Amino acid sequence: MSNSLSLLALSLLFYIVTVSASDSETPNSVHDLLPKFGLPKGLVPDSVTAYSLSDDGTFEIELSHSCYVQFDDLVYYSKKITGKLSYGSISDLSGIQAKKVFVWVSVTSIEMEEGSNEIEFHVGFLSEKLPVKQFESIPTCKNKALQESLRGVSSIAEV
Repeated sequence: MSNSLSLLALSLLFYIVTVSASDSETPNSVHDLLPKFGLPKGLVPDSVTAYSLSDDGTFEIELSHSCYVQFDDLVYYSKKITGKLSYGSISDLSGIQAKKVFVWVSVTSIEMEEGSNEIEFHVGFLSEKLPVKQFESIPTCKNKALQESLRGVSSIAEV
């Protein structure tokens, strides 16, 4: 009987340690971290090699290389992305640019209200809201942008 009691106590101890460790662990990737701050995991491409987050919310993300991702607009990610993370927003953002018509503009902040199905991207004093579903999955980082996207000419026009 003492063996079964010891086994029960050991099992209970193992369960408590496992549960408390899983609650206090730092997320393994920035893609796991973003949802904890109320943001979709697909804001950052798949080529993240490292990230750091300070107690005050300042962060740095390193990608294996600068790259492009096609959302509604073509987006350029520098090899290093920095900013300040708080619940539902990223401020002081640098390292991300979006192609609007023929001009590349720097995304300076991102905001998302809790329960909203839209995410707002700020470019200086201008902003644009996009559906969150575009950013639910982690996008693939491409080394080069499609020439059609860079020139602003659609492939349909070339056919």
